[in-house]
This record gives sequence, structure tokens and C-alpha cells, in this order.
Amino acid sequence: MSFLLDPSFLSVGMWSIGAGALGAAALALLLANTDLFLSKPQRATLEYLEEIDLKTLEKEPRTFKAKELWEKKGAVIMAVRRPGCFLCREEAADLSSLKPKLDELGVPLYAVVKEQVRTEVKDFQPYFKGEIFLDEKKKFYGPQRRKMMFMGFVRLGVWSNFFRARSGGFSGNLEGEGFILGGVFVVGSGKQGILLEHREKEFGDKIGPNNTDNLRSE
Repeated sequence: MSFLLDPSFLSVGMWSIGAGALGAAALALLLANTDLFLSKPQRATLEYLEEIDLKTLEKEPRTFKAKELWEKKGAVIMAVRRPGCFLCREEAADLSSLKPKLDELGVPLYAVVKEQVRTEVKDFQPYFKGEIFLDEKKKFYGPQRRKMMFMGFVRLGVWSNFFRARSGGFSGNLEGEGFILGGVFVVGSGKQGILLEHREKEFGDKIGPNNTDNLRSE
């Protein structure tokens, strides 16, 4: 077994181990940038959304069923992943740019958050021009809640979203839970149903003309 101590054998062995580790890392990086391991969203139904309990953010909060938001005029609703996230603030600003047109159509713009952390909701409001409500049970992030953990930080799409938002002048913080993915719903009045549903597949995956993979139209 003395050959094991031979310098040439050791150098070849170490090179093989290093090459194998690099190959495994490259494969992991490649797989992380496919959608193969992303959890698939379970689409919501109108019946599911209607019964969600929401709270107002007043000093004396009122609890009500979510169907109140769209019963009369329909609604556009953003399920915010994290109010302090600069990517969420970017999407909120994009949606808010539609408010003049929505006002013409008589369609309200709302957002739901899953927690109240210090002044995070208040600090989010300059970016979002509609009313904001609290969804304590995180129902708007279901029916099956999906998370993106640290894999998000090795996805090229996420880094592209980071640079896009930063170049747009958006900033944020790390306060609050930010792994449960959010989305956007367009709900028709009465029993028209969910007209459009967008679910984030990764951090900063916002609704837009170049992103239709996760949209549902009925």
C-alpha cells in the first residue's frame, strides 16, 4: 500500500476529488436555475378566497371576509411577500402606476400582508396606493403555501431581479418573514370568479407583459 504515499498518486487523487467537487457544484447550480425543483402552485378557487378572514390596520381593527373586497366592483389584490423587501416595493409601485386606470374603471386596488412588524406596513404605503389588510392565517398565500429558501440566492433570475429593482432606485430591509411566496389576483365582481392569478416562482418574479407563465385567465 506504499503507493498511496507516492506524491504523483496523491496529486492525481486530490485533482480528481477537486474536479468531482466542482462538477457536483456546477450540477447543483444548473439544477437550481431550472424550474425542476420549484414547488407548483395550487390554484385558488373563488370559494376559497371568499372565506378568508382579513383585518383592517386601524387602532381598533375590524375582521371581515375577503369577499367584501370584490363583491361590488371586483378588485386587484397583491399578496405581499414582505413589505420591507425592495423587490416587493418595486412590484407595489408598478401596480400603483395602474391605479388611475383602475379608478376610471371603478376597480379598487388592495394588498394583504401576513404580519405586522414594527413600521414595515407604514413604510410600505408610499409604494402602494391602495388599502392594505392583514391576513394573519396567510390564506392568500395558499391554498398550499410555497416557500423559496436559500436556493433563491443562487438563481440567476433572482439576481437579475435584484439588479433591476436596485437600478430603479428601490431599497429595503430584512425585517419580517420573506420566504413564503406571494402573488397577485384579479377577481371579478360577484361570482365572476378569479380572472387572473399570478404566483411568484422566485423572489422578484413580478406580474408583467414579459411574465405570463404563472398567469391564469378564466
